[in-house]
This record gives sequence, C-alpha cells and structure tokens, in this order.
Amino acid sequence: MRVRSSMKKLKLHGFNNLAKSLSFNIYDICYTETRAQRREYIEYIDEAYNAERLTQILTDVSDIIGANILNIAHQDYDPQGASVTMLIAEEPVKLPDIPNTPAPGPLPDVIVGHLDKSHITVHTYPESHPDNGISTFRADIDVSTCGRISPLKALNYLIHSFESDIVIMDYRVRGFTREVRGRKHFIDHKINSIQNFLSKDTRQRYQMVDVNVYQENIFHTKMRLKEFELDNYLFGMGEEALSAAEKRKISKRVEHEMMEIFSGRNMARN
Repeated sequence: MRVRSSMKKLKLHGFNNLAKSLSFNIYDICYTETRAQRREYIEYIDEAYNAERLTQILTDVSDIIGANILNIAHQDYDPQGASVTMLIAEEPVKLPDIPNTPAPGPLPDVIVGHLDKSHITVHTYPESHPDNGISTFRADIDVSTCGRISPLKALNYLIHSFESDIVIMDYRVRGFTREVRGRKHFIDHKINSIQNFLSKDTRQRYQMVDVNVYQENIFHTKMRLKEFELDNYLFGMGEEALSAAEKRKISKRVEHEMMEIFSGRNMARN
C-alpha cells in the first residue's frame, strides 16, 4: 500500500528543525572494448555532466522542493569534473509543473547546493578497467533539508534525470521538533518505505529491495533495472557487429558487474 498522507498539522514551538536527508548512489555501466573507447567514454561523461547541466538539474530540484536560490557559483575542472554551489533559502515558492520524465539531452557532473541549514550535492565518478572492458560512472546525490521542505518531492525527477542501471537510496529523518506543549516529534510525515514515493513507471522498471530500521527512521532501498538489452550497454559499437559467443561473454561481464554493485560485494565469476 502506498502512503502519501501527512500527519495532523501541529502547532510548533519555534522552527521545525527536523533534518531530512535523501542520499543516492546512481550507477551507469558500459562495455568499452578498446582503450580508445574507454577514453571516449570518460570524455563523454565529462562533457555530458558539466557544471552548467548540473546547475540546471539542481535548479529544478530546488523549485520542486519549494526552495529559493540565493546565489550560484560553478566551476569546470581540467582535465575533468565540475563543481557547483547554490545558496538557497527555505521560503515558499510556486512549484513548477515538472513531469517525471527525462529531460532531453545528456546530463551533468559535480555539484553542491546549500539550503539554509541544508544542502544539495552531486558528484560523479567515471572509471574503467582495462582487463574486462567494463566502464562505469557513479553519481552521488545528497538532498538534505530542514523544516517544511522535503527532499522526497524531488525523488522521481532525480531518478528520471539520471537514466541509471542501479540506484541505491537512503532516507533518514534526524533530530526532533517540539510542539508548544513541549512534546517532541521525531518525524512529521508518514513513511514505511522510500518506494511509497516512487512513481508507477519507476516501480515497474526496477527490481527493488528494502532494508529499513523503522524505530530509527532510517529507510534504505536498492533498485536494479529488470530488463537487460545488450545494445544499451555497448559504447562505440553495435550488437550486430558481435558474434553469438561475443554477445554471451560481454553479457555475462556486464551482468556480473551489475550484480556485484547491487549486492555490495565481490562475487565469483562463472
């Protein structure tokens, strides 16, 4: 059952200082057979995930959660990578009608956004291994808010923005807020799983596993794409150029990489 309703509105003593943190590890996996393909993959990531594109994604996130951007600083690095810093205030803003669909074009690289007493960060980590031909990049995203605004509102937009093979998410509510009579509240909304806040199309596309610690308000969800099409994992080549034996070999390598990342441990090769 999906839970979206809020708790009864409380009259608080001062500011709602509950800290709500949503963290992602998002992984993209490719097969890059040659040294040139591995170099081109890293160059593609650096171009696609630059400071300008990251700034736009974080701007959309800030709008979705209802925050005001006060200041933006951004920097691309040589030879690769980028950073962005946003200063944001928790004041009511009109929420745009942003659909839960991927924006057109490629996406971006390293970014930090600060809300008052809160922050948004994104970093990407491209890497490759010459022995097995696997190249990956990891995007680490943290959306931490304090007060009325909730990072869960940006959940589906972020997942759709980074078309990903594996998503590992953690959500935690820390601290407490106090009502006028002194009673503490350690959470101000209903949740029994991060999955409650995922859109229908996301739940249909991914296999998902939960590990939750309800008494500590800690929620952990791992997601892996259900469908595997080899053509989606080949960089700089097409499936039609491969023999049946090559297709089987590459498919095993890619799926093995995905299983190790999803499970969080090294696994013996068949």
